Amino acid sequence: MITRIVRLALVLLIAVAIAPALAADLKPIKTQKAKQVTVSLLSESGQWTQGKNTFVLEFTGADKKPVDAGKVTLSTAMAMPGMAPMVAGATLEPDGPGRYRGSINFPDRGDRQVTVAWDGAAGKGSTKFSVPVR
Repeated sequence: MITRIVRLALVLLIAVAIAPALAADLKPIKTQKAKQVTVSLLSESGQWTQGKNTFVLEFTGADKKPVDAGKVTLSTAMAMPGMAPMVAGATLEPDGPGRYRGSINFPDRGDRQVTVAWDGAAGKGSTKFSVPVR
């Protein structure tokens, strides 16, 4: 019993110790300023690729401190000649002040028009930018 508790405590201690290091390894995919908010799209590789992607979305103010973006959505669209745009939405979960962890799946490569919208203490807003999927 005590051994299990010690093991659990050790695992938790290691997780707490390496979490900041993992977060520090995130590279920017795109950073976009919208009104008084800077939206940063980050991932371990610094890019999106075909298939499943995980990423972090951060909202900061002019002082570079996290801001409460409240309810946040991220969607993408890819223009398809002669067809309706291919649309994909991301799954987002809060991960601390001004920070959201997300995942999205892309069936193929190509440039995506990304729309990020928020409604919270930082105000209501949205921004659009282009991101290549490689």
